[in-house]
Amino acid sequence: MASIPNERVETGTTTSGNVEISPAVVAVGFGVLCLSYMLNAMDRQIFYPLLPDISSEFGFSLEQGGSLATGFTLGLAIAGLVGGFLTDRLSRRNILVIAVLMYSVGTLGVPLAAGFVDMSAYRLLSGIGEGMHAAAVYAVLGAFFFHRRAVAAGVVGVAFGLGVFLGPLIGTQIVASWGDWRGPFYVFAGIGLVMSVLIVTVVSKRLTEAVTGKAAGSPQAFDHVPASPFNRNTLGLGVACVVSGVVFYGFLGLYPTFLQEQHGFTPGQAAFALSMAGFGAMMALPAGWLGDRYDQRKLLAIGFVGASACTFLAYQVATTPAAHYVLAFLIGTFASGFLFTNCTTAMQRAVRPEHVGRGAGLFMLTYYVGAAFSGLLFARLVGEFGWNGAGLWQLTVLPIVGVAAVALVKTSRMLVPHRAGR
Repeated sequence: MASIPNERVETGTTTSGNVEISPAVVAVGFGVLCLSYMLNAMDRQIFYPLLPDISSEFGFSLEQGGSLATGFTLGLAIAGLVGGFLTDRLSRRNILVIAVLMYSVGTLGVPLAAGFVDMSAYRLLSGIGEGMHAAAVYAVLGAFFFHRRAVAAGVVGVAFGLGVFLGPLIGTQIVASWGDWRGPFYVFAGIGLVMSVLIVTVVSKRLTEAVTGKAAGSPQAFDHVPASPFNRNTLGLGVACVVSGVVFYGFLGLYPTFLQEQHGFTPGQAAFALSMAGFGAMMALPAGWLGDRYDQRKLLAIGFVGASACTFLAYQVATTPAAHYVLAFLIGTFASGFLFTNCTTAMQRAVRPEHVGRGAGLFMLTYYVGAAFSGLLFARLVGEFGWNGAGLWQLTVLPIVGVAAVALVKTSRMLVPHRAGR
């Protein structure tokens, strides 16, 4: 494999020459992007522990609740693909701002909804904004941090995990203070408006609009990577992404409901268990560090096997809060820390640098299409086989398909650091 030259960055919107950008500007801009992604995660997570109260007030069935819990990710899938295409052509910073405003408006709409249909529409709008936002964030990482994108994605993954951890805890505390499940949605929508202003005023375009393909080396350096972003590697990784989304969001969407209905956990205990999954997702940083140094196929296989084993224990064996706190942490570690981080960066490495936005979009499309139907699928499996059976088939058996999909991937046809295994 041809070696990858040292990274150099040039602007893609204002000049064709290389530009300097100070470490302070990078640090501040990257920090704000991480905060915006943490808010993105918190915005999603506040819904899950509040679902029993929402369903009780509106009379939603378990299937309707499951659809609301994870159906919004269909918006992430669609917007992720469109956003990935747009981030290769338009200002990524502008897309980031629009996306944050969009998912904040969707969040604001949830407590104003009159029933299932309009609440679904608001959830979908929120998902579209979150999908565009995530695609733009990962496109920025893939372009600016060309050689260390997995570590950069790991840092963002820590921000995501922190959001998953804090979202349910803060949400339930706001409910306790307000005495109404609607309170957290108003609060997080307001924070989103502030975040959009912060992106405009603090994040430099020299960070968000970096183009690596022209400056990282001659075109011949990328000849081993298929010219089309639709190739054998993206196919194998795409299937792995679908499985990852079905498993992780199938777990997240109805896990608090499972704990309360099956084991009699209090809402606070169920929310804390869900938060522990977010704490585990913060293991994205070491998972990303490993992804820049070792064969990502092996890391993905570890993630699938680990998630399978832990979900088996969670749905078939564990009954106490302490056991579920530990298992939720481990499920977050494998299903998010390892799988999410290495799926998204491997997908970008499976395409040429000029297609980094589409690589990010392909990940968003495949991962969140699976996630979109995971809650409904899990609810129907519960109806057929009970909670234990649903957990067995969707969360324990399905990851085996992910392991098989990873076997299709050839790292010799990817842009991997020279230290990674072949």
